[in-house]
Amino acid sequence: MAVTEPAPVELPPAHEGILRRQALRESAARTYARSLPIVPVRARGMTIEGADGRRYLDCLSGAGTLALGHNHPVVLEAVRKVIDSGAPLHVLDLATPVKDAFTTELFSTLPREFADNARIQFCGPAGTDAVEAAFKLVRAATGRSELLAFTGAYHGMTAGALAASGGATDVRVTRLPFPHRYRCPFGTGGERGADIAAGWTEYLLDDPKSGVPEPAAMILEPVQGEGGVNPAPDSWMRRMREITRERSIALIADEVQTGVGRTGTFWAVEHSGIVPDVMVLSKAIGGSLPLAVIVYRSELDLWQPGAHAGTFRGNQLAMAAGAATLAYVRENRLAERAGTLGARMLAALQALSADHPSIGDVRGRGLMIGIELVDPEAGPPTVTAENGSAPPPDPALATAVQQECLRRGLIVELGGRHGAVVRLLPPLTLTDEQATAVVDRLADALRAAERSPYRRAAAGPTR
Repeated sequence: MAVTEPAPVELPPAHEGILRRQALRESAARTYARSLPIVPVRARGMTIEGADGRRYLDCLSGAGTLALGHNHPVVLEAVRKVIDSGAPLHVLDLATPVKDAFTTELFSTLPREFADNARIQFCGPAGTDAVEAAFKLVRAATGRSELLAFTGAYHGMTAGALAASGGATDVRVTRLPFPHRYRCPFGTGGERGADIAAGWTEYLLDDPKSGVPEPAAMILEPVQGEGGVNPAPDSWMRRMREITRERSIALIADEVQTGVGRTGTFWAVEHSGIVPDVMVLSKAIGGSLPLAVIVYRSELDLWQPGAHAGTFRGNQLAMAAGAATLAYVRENRLAERAGTLGARMLAALQALSADHPSIGDVRGRGLMIGIELVDPEAGPPTVTAENGSAPPPDPALATAVQQECLRRGLIVELGGRHGAVVRLLPPLTLTDEQATAVVDRLADALRAAERSPYRRAAAGPTR
């Protein structure tokens, strides 16, 4: 009697097992892993290869961390040099040649008026740690606790650590209107909306009955990133600098995502020509490794030794990678390149709106680009905008576009207060051919998403 061989068992690909185990083991707070179910195993420049063998153009770039893309040769060489030298990798806040080289390179890129009278504090490894340090610095220097921030802002995820350690808990934040071009909170948009926003800020600060105590600082992003890629008008930035200077309020510029050439200048504050009192820096300054610092006017350097510390503030590999990245961006004029190529991509994406009413707005600066998707058939507009009336945002369409992009080998992120803004953060080493491929794949994904049957089913509340 012949023995029948059992049919071979179809085993799932290895990457499916990895994704399944991640879902079982990791917290419900995970984010990127939900919308981007890939398992990267190799990466170079703008390209990621997944465990399933598929290749993707990465327009997320570690949320803007990878200014030079993945595994750039100058970054790898800098890291190998430190490792091969036998230098210590962990030094707390001790002085080292690697740290000295990083600080020297960083200061050489800062606006001269700022760098000539600046101090630097190395913080914990994340941008949110640097934001916390900036708040502590200005509170210590001014003796005040109130802070001014803006609607749509994003400055990190930490909260309560200081309180749990017995620190002060009396920090109050007043939210001010941000001059959004497309969804202006005052229904005007443009320069008029920016003027009203600035006037409202002055009114609150100068009216003794406004309920806003004298603040220690104002923190702002020159381009709001997570808030939906909202560039601050240059004239408004200059008004904020005047308002804060005249009232002895420290101005903190959060350049965590906008810095290192991303917006077309090395630092985004350079577009408006302002000099802040404090700059918060992270992401790209570490050359893909964790690093965060604040740089500030020396007059604010009034805290006592140990007033702000952290175990992992002496990451030698990150400082070496960061110095190499800063130098490469500066020497190769990648900021100017980002401005030129970004303008070209913006124009190409804006041209799509003629055939796609679902594109409500295309905006950005340099290689920090956002496409806000709307539902033009969903009823009356939500806000009067500069260019007429803005239809309600369409987060379901944005999600569908993100998934269609992934099917076409393009990684994009979503943002904005409704999650309806498709965000592009390609590396500054982006080539002309890659830029064209990004626009083409995104356009094709948009066409597919607009036809997708699950778009409406996935729609949630948009108001």
